[in-house]
Amino acid sequence: MKKTVRKNRRITKAAPGNFWELRLYIAGQTPNSIAAIANLKKICEDQLKGKYRIEVIDLLKKPQLAKGDQIVAIPTLVRRLPPPVKKIVGNLSRTERALVGLDILRAR
Repeated sequence: MKKTVRKNRRITKAAPGNFWELRLYIAGQTPNSIAAIANLKKICEDQLKGKYRIEVIDLLKKPQLAKGDQIVAIPTLVRRLPPPVKKIVGNLSRTERALVGLDILRAR
């Protein structure tokens, strides 16, 4: 008989003054890059409701910018604000993992 483990999760409400500054590093218009942009916009609209700014950096056009945030894989999302800085690698298609990685969704 299998036991199912249910994880309790809660949505973290952003404090009224919290503003989210996100940088998404991509490489051209690849399918993963396009998916990452779309998935990030959906997550932000659903969870952050206008309290965010997304900066998309195409490393094919400006490769020197990868050094500043120590980017080694793409697409990579960097949460710059609120502190601490966090990074998520991938196209953000696994929404729950992206929410946990951004500290929007937390496990109890």
